[in-house]
Amino acid sequence: MRWLPVLYVVAVLLLEPVTPVQWPVSFVLIALPLVAAFAHGPVAVAGATGFAILLEGVLAGTPCCAGRPVGYLWERHYVAAYICTALVGVLGTVLAAHRTHRERTLADVRFVADIAQRVLLRPVPQRIGDLLLDSLYLSAAAEARIGGDLYEAVPTPYGVRLLIGDVRGKGLLAVETAAALLGAFREAAHDEAALPALVDRVETSMTRRATQLGGYEVGERFVTAVFVEIPAEAPLIRVVNCGHPPLILIRSGEVRELDSGRSAPPLNLGVLVGEPYHVETYAFRPGDQLLLYTDGITETRDPGGRFYPLLQRLRSWRSLPPRELLERLHHDLLDYSGNRLQDDIAALAVRRSAEERPLPPSSPAG
Repeated sequence: MRWLPVLYVVAVLLLEPVTPVQWPVSFVLIALPLVAAFAHGPVAVAGATGFAILLEGVLAGTPCCAGRPVGYLWERHYVAAYICTALVGVLGTVLAAHRTHRERTLADVRFVADIAQRVLLRPVPQRIGDLLLDSLYLSAAAEARIGGDLYEAVPTPYGVRLLIGDVRGKGLLAVETAAALLGAFREAAHDEAALPALVDRVETSMTRRATQLGGYEVGERFVTAVFVEIPAEAPLIRVVNCGHPPLILIRSGEVRELDSGRSAPPLNLGVLVGEPYHVETYAFRPGDQLLLYTDGITETRDPGGRFYPLLQRLRSWRSLPPRELLERLHHDLLDYSGNRLQDDIAALAVRRSAEERPLPPSSPAG
C-alpha cells in the first residue's frame, strides 16, 4: 500500500504519451492525494498534492506528449484540474489525519487488551512438580483479544487444581464474569481441602455477583466449567464437571473422553437443583495427558459446515507434549475453518511426566 501512489504516477506517465491529445490522461492525477491517503500520513498527502499539481503542469506544457503544442499550461480545463487537485488534496489530508488518529487509538486499545488478557488469563506455569502444562486462547473477534473463555492452573497444598470454563454471552459482561470466576477460584483453591467445597464456594461467589448485577437475566448468567484436582501423592485425578464438554485423556494406546454422564448444572444454576457435586476419579499415570477445552473447538466448522473432528485429530497427535500439541491444534483449527473462527477458544493441556519433581510451595491465599 505504501508504494501505491508511486505505481499510480508511473501508470499515468506510461499512458500519457500514447493517448490522443483530446484524452488528457494527466487529469487522473487529481486522485493522487486520495491514493496517498490510504497508506500515508497528512504531511505525505500534502506533499503528494503539490507533486500532482506540479506534474499536471509539466505534462500540460510539454509539447512532446502526444504532439501537444505549448500553451496548454494555463488553458482553462487544466487550471480547473489544478484547483480540483488542490481541493482533493485538502480532503485527502483530512482523511489521512483521521485515519492516523484511528490507527493510534486502535493500537492503544490493543495494547490495553493485551495487558488485560495477561492479567485475566495469565500464562500457566509450564511445569509444576511432575506435570507439564501449556495453554491456548483464541478470540473469535481478532480485535477483541479477550472474551468469556477462561482457564487457570494453581499449585496448592492439595495438589494442582485446574479450571477451564466458558461464560455465557459475549462482550464486557462476559469478561467481567470471567474475571470474577477466576478471582474466586484462585482464592478458594488454596483454602478448600475438598474439591466439591471448592466448586461450591465458586458457585456461591458467582451467584452473589449475578444478584448484585440485577436485571431480568440473573438466572441466565451462567458458566460451564470443569474443575480438576491432580494430587501429587497418587496417580489419579478428581473431576467435577459443571455442564462443560468432558475432559479428554490421551494415553499411548487410546484417546477417550472422561464422561460419566453425571455432570452437574453450570455455575449459577446449581441452586436450582440443590444436589451435592459429584466427584469422578480417573487414573492418571506417568505419560498420560489431559486436554481441557471449551466448546469453541468442537463447534468449529469448515466451509462445508462440518464440525471439527477433535478426537480424530488427537489420535494422530497423541505422542506430542503439551506445547507442541496445542500449537498443532491452533494451526489446524485455523486451517480447518479457513481462518474464520466463530467462537472463542480456550484449551489447557497437562501431561504427567515420568520424572518426579516436588511441588513448589504454594503462595498464600489472596
